[in-house]
Amino acid sequence: MEKIVPRLLEKYRKEIAPQMVQDLKLKNKMAVPRLEKIVVNMGVGEALQDVKILEKAMDELAAITGQKPIMRRAKKAISNFKVREGSPIGCKVTLRRAMMYEFMDRLLNIALPRIRDFRGVSTKAFDKAGNYTLGLSEQGIFPEIEYDKLTRTQGMDITFVIRNVKSKEQAFLMLKLFGMPFKTDKD
Repeated sequence: MEKIVPRLLEKYRKEIAPQMVQDLKLKNKMAVPRLEKIVVNMGVGEALQDVKILEKAMDELAAITGQKPIMRRAKKAISNFKVREGSPIGCKVTLRRAMMYEFMDRLLNIALPRIRDFRGVSTKAFDKAGNYTLGLSEQGIFPEIEYDKLTRTQGMDITFVIRNVKSKEQAFLMLKLFGMPFKTDKD
């Protein structure tokens, strides 16, 4: 049985990596920055009152990513928010390899263009290690979610963990070559 290589992985191997070797003047092709994993996280604060909200969010996250999420629990008790230690407060999925590239392809080419009045993603969301975090305000932009059946909108954070990065500029270049729609300076 022949494995199907995701479109973005093939693009990375044939176009992006050689382009980055040339642009960054790297001597070794193994030094090229590459995507290690994508972490999709949903914080569901309302789960403290009703656990079914968290279960619904987990089902939606599973539909979006194609992988079963794990439930996240509170590490500390916070009395101001009525959170007890061990209370379920969210869910997350870590995507690697083929699933990661398939999700990134759907995110960049289908979901982000569906956002109303979309002008691009921020260029300021890189951390010191060169990882990029994108915040979405609702899950309805993904085609896997039926908008009519949504009971409540739920935001999520999507973190692109990038390996072999020396600076934020290298990570920016890699995501730009993948087709990440960054805001221009005019916006």
